[in-house]
Amino acid sequence: MPGVVMGMARHNRPSIMFYGGTIQVGYSEYLRKPISVGSCFEAAGAYAYHTLHQPDDGGDTSKTKDEIIDELERHACPGAGACGGMFTANTMASAIESMGLSLPGSSSTPATSPSKMRECVKAAEVIKVCMEKDIRPRDLLTKRSFENALVITMALGGSTNGVLHFLAMARTAEVDLALDDIQRVSNKIPFIANLAPSGKYYMADLYEIGGIPSVQKLLIAAGLLDGDIPTVTGKTLAQNVESFPSLPQDQAIIRPLNNPIKATGHLQILRGNLAPGGAVAKITGKEGTRFTGKAHVFNKEFEVNDALTHSQIPRDENLVIIVHYEGPKGRPGMPEQLKASAALIGVRLTNVALLTDVGGPIAVVRDGDMITIDAERNEITMDLSDEEIQRRLREWKPPTLNVTRDVLAKYARLVGDASHGAVTDLFWVYIYI
Repeated sequence: MPGVVMGMARHNRPSIMFYGGTIQVGYSEYLRKPISVGSCFEAAGAYAYHTLHQPDDGGDTSKTKDEIIDELERHACPGAGACGGMFTANTMASAIESMGLSLPGSSSTPATSPSKMRECVKAAEVIKVCMEKDIRPRDLLTKRSFENALVITMALGGSTNGVLHFLAMARTAEVDLALDDIQRVSNKIPFIANLAPSGKYYMADLYEIGGIPSVQKLLIAAGLLDGDIPTVTGKTLAQNVESFPSLPQDQAIIRPLNNPIKATGHLQILRGNLAPGGAVAKITGKEGTRFTGKAHVFNKEFEVNDALTHSQIPRDENLVIIVHYEGPKGRPGMPEQLKASAALIGVRLTNVALLTDVGGPIAVVRDGDMITIDAERNEITMDLSDEEIQRRLREWKPPTLNVTRDVLAKYARLVGDASHGAVTDLFWVYIYI
């Protein structure tokens, strides 16, 4: 989806972003609860550490861990659609709808719902409106619309990946957006959604009580979301959501604004000697606000996954897992660490933090270095002097890239850092000076 929006911005022709839809919620009879594909990744960690078992709620407890994980794999994905919680797809779909670039309500409609087919027909009508009124993507991609994207992301507990995508989209659309803007919005927007992965419910559940438009309606009424931005329908965002219902009083998915899960946004920008360019942390309130642990260093994601599979990460120490060479250049491509992070949750290693390399001082962290993550002061630091960090950086030699030719090699040579969206055209500014 971010790539679609970037293409729309580059060509700047009348167009809309159409989302295929979220998956329906799976259900595990053995665990007696709703599940998603993330449940399988979490179960993999629990399986390795022998903590995967049925709940002690008076029901059946006879199933083995092999039977449980087999049942999870069979029922986690009951049909077509993107991951059901506020993972990357639903985060970006909600954000793009709040920017005015997609059909009202389309970001929460399940992929297999008959309504999704009706949206396909509606998309043709909206494209016609865009052409008749000459509504172009860059008319809609403004600082105000990007702030709307940030507001809905903070309110719903969206993915950290959204930060990277928003920065890349903004650069393509020539909109000035930086990490400081993300922190500024986070400071004023309450986190109100009890949605997976940090909460209990899924996007398909939210759809049943009004979907994203009902949440937008709540935020517009509170003056937190800009309802006056133009959209692909030819109407304002506020006009788009007028006909949608308000959230029911008895629903449990979206908390009242005066009783949020967390008073400020869950995405926090941390800075310090470990990440002078900035790092993104998801702080939902469950983790506490300050964590100090000993660095446990790996050089690739598969090494972390292998260690988890073989129960090699201690459960009785405060650890900060460092994954080197998974940044934009190092991989190349900066893959998300979903398997590792979900497995850590499944193992219930609540005393472990996971950091991935986006360049700079993280590359010189060694096993045993003490690292502190402070969400109150928005700092991420390692207990080393500036002199020691500089000495290590001088001695550090980047590893040989695992690709040396063709598209990925070109990408690795051109890509910028994550704090600027990991785009490949930062060099343009130098060409035309």
